[in-house]
Order: sequence, then C-alpha cells, then structure tokens
Amino acid sequence: MITKGQKINERYEILRSIGEGGMANVYLAKDTILDRLVAVKILRGDLSNDDKFVRRFQREAISSSSLSHPNIVEMYDVGEDSDKYYIVMEYVQGKTLKNLIKRRGALTLDETLDIMTQLTEGISHAHDGYIIHRDIKPQNVMILDDGMVKITDFGIAMALNGDELTQTNSVMGSVHYLPPEQANGTGSTIKSDVYSLGILMYELLTGRIPFKGENAVEIAIKQMKDKMPSVRAVKPEIPQSVENIILKACAKNPKNRYESAKEMLEDLKNCLNEERKTEKRHVYVHPEQEVEKTKKLSNLNPFKSEKSNSNKEFNKKPLIIGGIVFLAMLILITIVALVLPLFSRVPEVRVPDVSGLSYLEAEEILLDHGLLISLDEETEYSETIEEGYIVATSPRASRLVKEGTEITLIISLGSNQFVLEDYTGRNIFEVKAILETNGIIVEEEIKEVDNIENLTEFTIVDQMPKEGEAISEGDVVTLYLPELIVEYPDFREEGWTEEQVRNFADQYNIELTVDYKETDELSDSFVLDQSRAPGTTVRSHVMLRVTVAVEPEEEEVEEINNNDEEIDAQG
Repeated sequence: MITKGQKINERYEILRSIGEGGMANVYLAKDTILDRLVAVKILRGDLSNDDKFVRRFQREAISSSSLSHPNIVEMYDVGEDSDKYYIVMEYVQGKTLKNLIKRRGALTLDETLDIMTQLTEGISHAHDGYIIHRDIKPQNVMILDDGMVKITDFGIAMALNGDELTQTNSVMGSVHYLPPEQANGTGSTIKSDVYSLGILMYELLTGRIPFKGENAVEIAIKQMKDKMPSVRAVKPEIPQSVENIILKACAKNPKNRYESAKEMLEDLKNCLNEERKTEKRHVYVHPEQEVEKTKKLSNLNPFKSEKSNSNKEFNKKPLIIGGIVFLAMLILITIVALVLPLFSRVPEVRVPDVSGLSYLEAEEILLDHGLLISLDEETEYSETIEEGYIVATSPRASRLVKEGTEITLIISLGSNQFVLEDYTGRNIFEVKAILETNGIIVEEEIKEVDNIENLTEFTIVDQMPKEGEAISEGDVVTLYLPELIVEYPDFREEGWTEEQVRNFADQYNIELTVDYKETDELSDSFVLDQSRAPGTTVRSHVMLRVTVAVEPEEEEVEEINNNDEEIDAQG
C-alpha cells in the first residue's frame, strides 16, 4: 500500500494518486534531489511475483528510456525498492486524448492532422530506435494545454482484461486498436503501430471507433475480417486524400500498409496540397485476405452404361452409403440447432455496486461476477466519493446483463467545489481568468462607489458571493467594477502641470493629446488650455487635448547672436 509522504528509493516522495490500472498504479511524486514533479508508476503487487514479467518490465522500460523526443513522455528512472518495481517518468499536466474525444466528440480536420502529425513523428522516432509501441490508443496519448502531444507507456503494456488479448504472455494491445496480425498471433512489427495510428485517426475524425462488439473476441474477429468503414460516409466533407491515409494505414494485409510511420507522416503533411484535391479512393495492390480455393470434384458419376449389371449393382453401394451419411448429418445438424442454444445460452448477472471502492477492489468484484473491465474509463466530479475511487459503473449497478459484458468504471475526480477569495482591489482580467479556468461563469456589473482614489475601470470593488463561499463548476460569480463619475478640473486655474494631466489621463483611461505653445504667460509645462470644459463628466477612452506652456526660443537665439558679436570683436 502506497501512502502520501512515503518515499520510493529514498528519493521520490509520493504526493497523491493520479491513476490506477490493471497493471500498475501511477502517483504524482516529488523528486527530492532534482526538486521537480514526476510521475511514478508502480507495478501491482500480484504481478511483481512474476519473475518473467518483472524482467520484461525492467528491460523494456530501460530500452524506452533511451527515447528522447518532444512527443514522447520522457522516462527518467527504473528500479526496485522493497519489492516495489517502479518507473519514474516526466509528469505531464494535461488530459488524455480519450477524455478529449469523450468531451468533444469528433475533432476538426485541422486538429486531427495536427495531433496525428505529432503522434506519427513520435512513433517514427521510436521505430528508428527499434522500439515498437504495440499499445497505441487515445488513453496512452496526453494533450497539453498548448496543444503539444505526448505519447506514454512505451513497451510496458500488458493484456490483463477483456478488452485485451494475450498469447503466451506477449503484449497484444487494446482490442479496439489491435492489428489483425496481433489478433491472430502472428506478432508485432512497425506496421502494427501504423495500423493502430490509422484506427486512432478514424476515431479523431468521427468521434467513434470503427469496430465494436459485445466482447473482445468478437471485436478481434472484426479487426481481422471486416472491411474498414469509410470515414467519408460519416463526414462527407473529409477529402478523399485524407481518407486514403486511413485506408492505407488500416489495411488488413500488412503488404498494403505504409512501409513505415515516416511514410505515413509524409502523407499527413501533404494530404491537403492542391495537387491532391482530385485524388481517387485508394485501391489495395495485394489481396486483403487469402481466399481458400474450393476443390473441384470431378467424375462424380463413376457408372458407365456398357458395364455389366453386376458392376452396376456394385457401383450403387457408394451412393447408398453417401445417402445414409447425408441423412445422419442432417439429423445431427437439426439436433445441434435445437439443443445447442440451451447449453450455449449466456447466463445473466446483476452488475454489483462498487461505488466508493478503489479501482482494484472494484475490478476484483466485477471479475468475480463474470464481467469484463473496459479500458475506456470515465470520470466525473463527486462531493461524496474521494478522488481516484469509483463513483459508479456503466451499465449501472443492479442492471441485469449477460455474463462477459464489458463494464466501464466511472472514477471520481473529487469535489469540484471552488472556495472564493476576496477579489476586491484586484484586476478584473486576472480574477476572471482564475474563475473561468475552474468552470465558473463570471458576470460583470458597474457599482457606484464613494472613494475612487487609486481605482481604475478594471479594479474590482465588490463581489457576489462573498469570500469563503464554496461554489461548483457552472455557478455564477458577479464581479463589480467602479462607476467612475469624475468631473474634469480646471487645469489652468488650478495650476496643473503636464505631468499631472498625464497621470490623470492614465488613471481614467483618457486618450490624451498635448500641444505646446511658447509663451511668457505661464511657467514652463503648465496648462494653458483644455478641450474638455471644467465640470464635464469624465468618461473612459474619450479624447482630451491640452495646451501646455513652453518658454520661447527667442532668448536662446539672442544669446547665440551676442556670442557671435563677442567672437567678432575679439577677432
């Protein structure tokens, strides 16, 4: 059991849990030596007893640590501490691509091409390092706030539940993105990653996965047999050149796919070029599936008219035997058709209530009931369920479902309540950004105040609700700005200088223009005239023109002339 404050390898201080899965738990931690936040993935206790898996876990993690690319989550450290096997990775603050798809549905074409370009660049770099990901799916792709894509979990995925297939403990990947050659046990190549990238691209453009089924086996069979659905059938506005990328990447026969991720990357970069606007639908060169040739039966009638009656008698025996066999088979098929459904009928079970439990506890209970766990987790806020624990399931608890049904776990994000601070005196734009980032709706109103000294039109003078109140996402906060009712002073009579007028204009957001007039009437820099009459109400962004006194230049000219006369006299 990992607890807050616990240190891994006397270096990584656990701060909180940020994810639980079938293979490992992930924690936010502080690297106390380098003073930075990191993500620590710790292998589940039951798997740490499997020496073969541990060796593979360590070997592949170490090889993955050699990858250095902007679109790949960096791996810092691998080790073991008190029978806890861990991997330390770059901590990425963002959301998974799966969460983005759930929230937005289909993405735009430009967004899809941008994400796919970054993904393919990262995967190409991995392939150059002789590393195959083997588990490309939106759950393993992080999107940062600035749009940067980060790929996670290189080479450490393992099939552990109903959405994944395992053969001799080899990684087979999530079945919705599983290449046909992995589904049939042939093994992984770089073209397997290309197939998964194509499936992911389809999902980004349509908001849905191309192959669905009631269980993993059914989906895997569709990956091997069913024709890839057309993205243009869902979104006709998608150019054919874009759909062709998906068709080529998702070919059943690897011979029909891109030779490499780099080749796919080049297509992603130029698919919208002018010369590709009239591109025809991609046609596969090689057969997608090997078709078994039906053996032709010849010489079905072995009887010859010239043979004797005894020969005819003899040659009728195979026909009689064939008839008996056919009749027996017909009876057998009839029995199977009537009786087999009675034995193959899938029993129904009620979905157990696992709310409030940890991921591992919920997983164990659901598996005990003969149910499968979906990799497509969902999240929602909860005021009663602690962050990281199960809020509910889909289908919901107590629903009758068939044994083997895939259950989606809905995980708590914790409370989304936001406690208000005292925002008076602060800038409206700063506070508004903070509140809206937390999903709060901000409304602005004007309020008359008595003292406007040191206030601008963007200074908050009041708020509702008040400081200390807890609100939730979607609630409304009203921020009050001052009604700056000020009158223009008589700058000339009150002896205002140019500097004082400029400060006045800055305070009330007035667009100031200054003219200069040579005069002996007032001292230098004092106001001679103003375009806005004294006593007029000040309004922001209006134009104010003032004329400021400057000393005449004649005295300077006269002084120069006197100096010239003195020089002439000396000469």
